[in-house]
Amino acid sequence: MYKLAIYGKGGIGKSTMTSNLAAAFSFLGKKVIQIGCDPKADSTMNLLGGKPIEPVMDMLRDEKDPQSIEDIARVGYGGVVCIETGGPTPGLGCAGRGIITTFQILKKLKLIETVKPDVVLFDVLGDVVCGGFAAPIREGYADEVMIVTSGEKMALYAANNINTAVKNFEDRSYAKVRGVLLNKRNVPDEDEKVRAFADERDISVIGVIPRSDDINRAEEQGQTVVEMDPDLPISRRFIELAQRLI
Repeated sequence: MYKLAIYGKGGIGKSTMTSNLAAAFSFLGKKVIQIGCDPKADSTMNLLGGKPIEPVMDMLRDEKDPQSIEDIARVGYGGVVCIETGGPTPGLGCAGRGIITTFQILKKLKLIETVKPDVVLFDVLGDVVCGGFAAPIREGYADEVMIVTSGEKMALYAANNINTAVKNFEDRSYAKVRGVLLNKRNVPDEDEKVRAFADERDISVIGVIPRSDDINRAEEQGQTVVEMDPDLPISRRFIELAQRLI
């Protein structure tokens, strides 16, 4: 079983990258779980025809007590099991705590033992690697971390913070950085900037996703590009990345 946590600056496209990667793993015949760890609860929508799933934290606020995996999960494209942690009421409570609470419920419901996945993907909010947001890498859930970035200054700044935080956990046998995924924004010298960033930190660039109107077109239909047409050049990028990761 391969367990990967995806981090990066807010708005950098983590959910798009994660859901397309989940679809690519599924296309390769893998059984996949995707867990969205963001109060917006929009990580899995493009695997579910554009329809949101009820987040675990919303269920708890409504005093619903999940008794089975079916209570908190929906099955999307290619059999991907989709779960959203959600978060507190805006302005109240801690989103990180929501992640921890959801993980405790998933453990109680024996998610891994029940689904028996080949791949588990964690799509984690923003560039905050502390408290509950670090749970996927410090509680033994994920094996590796992939950092999504562009060549923009603030995206690379966030990527550096994430890399540093994960490195600080290395002596505790927590997840390690697998590399960075360049989600291109077409800034000047973008490839060179990201490769220099990776080389300076002794990490690799494990994939490059060019800007693509096909991604936008697929999302308008509530799909990933892999579902819309696996033969598209952009779909092949995600499938090749999935093959590389495993």
